[in-house]
Formats: sequence, C-alpha cells, structure tokens
Amino acid sequence: MNWNTLLSPRRKSECQRSFTDEFFNLRAEFKKDYHRIISSASFRRLQDKTQVFPLDESDFIRTRLTHSLEVSSLSKSLGQNISESILKKNLDPDFTEEFKSNICDILLCAGLIHDIGNPPFGHSGEEVIRDWFRKNLSVLEFKGKPLTEVLTEQMQQDFYHFEGNAQALRLVSKLHLLVNEYGMNLTFVLLDTIIKYPVPSTGIFPHSGQICEKKMGYFYAEEELYRSISDSCGTFGVRHPLTYILEAADDISCRTADIEDAFKKGFISYNKLITELHSHLDAVYQGKENYPLSVLEQQYRKALERGNKEPKRYAVSNFIIQMQSYLIYCATNGFIAHYKEIMEGRWEHDLFYGTVAAPLIKALENIVFDHVFVSMQILKLEVAAGKIITYFLDNFIHAFISYDTDQMLGMMEEKLIHLISDNYKQIYHFYSKNQSENVRLYLRLLLVTDYISGMTDSFAKDLYQQLTGIE
Repeated sequence: MNWNTLLSPRRKSECQRSFTDEFFNLRAEFKKDYHRIISSASFRRLQDKTQVFPLDESDFIRTRLTHSLEVSSLSKSLGQNISESILKKNLDPDFTEEFKSNICDILLCAGLIHDIGNPPFGHSGEEVIRDWFRKNLSVLEFKGKPLTEVLTEQMQQDFYHFEGNAQALRLVSKLHLLVNEYGMNLTFVLLDTIIKYPVPSTGIFPHSGQICEKKMGYFYAEEELYRSISDSCGTFGVRHPLTYILEAADDISCRTADIEDAFKKGFISYNKLITELHSHLDAVYQGKENYPLSVLEQQYRKALERGNKEPKRYAVSNFIIQMQSYLIYCATNGFIAHYKEIMEGRWEHDLFYGTVAAPLIKALENIVFDHVFVSMQILKLEVAAGKIITYFLDNFIHAFISYDTDQMLGMMEEKLIHLISDNYKQIYHFYSKNQSENVRLYLRLLLVTDYISGMTDSFAKDLYQQLTGIE
C-alpha cells in the first residue's frame, strides 16, 4: 500500500456538488467531510446515546457525543505524532507534509463518526439485537417458510453478528438523506478508516489471532460499496493504516475516561483504584516502579501540597490526563515500530501489542468491568434497555416482514409501519427496486434495525412507554 492511493478523496457520488462547493472550491475534500458530519442530525443524536451509563442525567458523565469528540481529538494528535515521526525518521521517502495534513483531517473526522451507528443503550443494545435474531429468525415465517430458508447464509449472519461498526458505514453512506441516496457522501479514505474489520459476517474468526477478523465490518447490503472503497484505497481486504490509529485513540479514550466516570459516579474510590493498580500491575513491573500507580500517588501528594479541597478527585483527573499522554506516546512508537508490516497489510495486532502500555490498557479495562459493568445498577439498566429493544423488534419486525408484498397487513401492522420515518422507507424502496424476493426481505429487516439504531436513549424509552400505555 502507498499513501498516494490510501488517501483517496474519491466519493461514491462525484456529481453531488452544490453551488457553495463550487464557489469555495479551495476547501480540501477532507474538510468538506468534517462540515457534513458536524451539521448532521445523526451526529447530534450522539449527545443522547449511552457511553457507559444509560440515561444518566449528570452533565459530567460522558455520552457517545463527548466520547466521539475525545476520540476525534486523540486521533488527530496521534496522526500528527506518527506523521512527524515518519518524516523525521525518513521511513517513507514518498511521505509528504501534505499527507500529514490530510491524515490529521481524516482522523479528526473518523473519530467523530466511529460510533455513529451504535444503537441506543451502548454495547448492550448491540447484544440485544444479536440475541433477538438468533432466537427468532428460524421461528418467523415469510409465505409459509422460515426466514432462515428464505435468506442466504450471509444475510442471516449479518443479523446474528449485528455490529455498530458496520451500521456506521451503512448510516453515513445511505441512511443520512442529505441530498440523495448516497448519504453524507464522504470520501472513500474516511469510510475505509472507520471499517475496523474488513470482512463480511461470514468471514468472522474471533480466535484466529488476526485483529481484523474479530467482528464484521460491513453488511451484505454494503458489500459492493466496500469493494469500491478498498479498490480505490488499495487496501483489498486488509485494514487501512489509519484504522490502527483510530482504534488506538478509541482505546485510550475508553480505558481512561471510563475510570474517571466510574470514580465520579462512586463506582470506584481513590483507595480502591490504588489497590487495583497494585493488583493488576505489580507483577508486570517485577519489583520496579509501578509507573501508573506512582503517577496517581504523586498527583495526590501534589493536591495535598496545594491545599486542594478534593485531593482524590484532583489526583484521579490528572492521573487520567497523564495516562492519555503516556498511551499516545506508546501507540506512536507501536505504529512506527511496525510501519512496514502495517503498510504491507501484515500487522495482526493493535498498536499497543508488545509495548509496556498493553498491560495498562488491559488493567484499566478489567477494573471498569469488575466495578461498573457487573454492578447491580448497570445490570438493572441493561435489563430495562433489553426489554425496550426487544419490544421494538417483536413488533416492528413482524409488521415489516409483509410490508411491500402482496400479503395482507393487519390494522396494527399498518399503524406500526406508519410510525417509522419515511426517510427509512424511501431508502428501502430505492435499494430494493428490481431485487429478488430474499434481498427485499433482507432489506426490510435492515430497515427495522436502521430505525432502532437511529434512536437516542430517551426517544427509545419514551416511545416504549407510549406504545405500551405506560405514559
């Protein structure tokens, strides 16, 4: 792979240009992407989608929007560091300052949309959707046949492995009805960057050891688009190099911010964090200074010296800042150390693999899991969220199986169909035109998951209460 091809500014529709685009034609293609994203309703809806704590009313707890803004900033910083290292170390004689500028713009945008396809209520929302289809796809019927006999294997696997990453590609390329059916019509390099897993649902091998095969990266409905993207960027079924940077920024944000939010919500105390860092990392440093622990304790002492009224809060907040800087440094070194393998599509791990940061990333992840994700409060919220999404799937899927067919719809089914935005139905009709019966059925099922994925947490809760007569 080479950067000239990797940074492809091509779009799905090259003719989607407005008067303002022509008038301000000095604006770089990747800056146009940025303005299309931040002005979209889909991006704004992230402010009411769960990061870790569903339906939280606190203004200091992160949402998908604030998380995406942080990932965007971290991605750009990593892009700057890595690009500068490539130039200084002369790792690639063809790499230019212009490439550095473009990479920063692309990563800034990629961070904004990397989670834009996630359904309400965080990752538990994805799990509910997957679980529902595994239980129901073989039970539901279309014209007297189980859906599993109508849909192809890949179509079925798309629902069994439903993935917010794949939904993000679908949303920005089709579902955001800006001017026409091409969605936001973003550049191919940006789309390739957000495809963390460049395999279909039938190509998932989570235990293969290759990071790009852990999950699906695109639905069958976007397979043709994915081929166009990979052909244009020259990635041909392997990860785009910028995807590694985006993933590292996402990991840094999640692992550090989740600790801070958990502390502020009272799920973990300063003293418990001290204990956990000892437990998870003392063996890693083998008698040497436990660096993360020493940073935390140093910040606490500094707060006491300054007479800070909340020394533990000060210590945790500044510990997070220093850990982010430390992890940016490690990710930069990881990319540079494996530059050749990444550019040849042979690197099978994340950027922290084999660095001193890998144990820290894992430790922070385990601490949050042990003290937040299995807590009674979060489990109750996830059960409630599961009930809401299951209700929508039970009712809307049943209604849309027979939609746009010669089969008779019941009164309640027609009412449910009218509840869904005409935009989703318009996109369905555009892409289902002249398609086979099983493809059209598949697209109708996707129409429902598109609708659910587009909901905010509050909208999903309110609609559920309205439809069930609670409110």
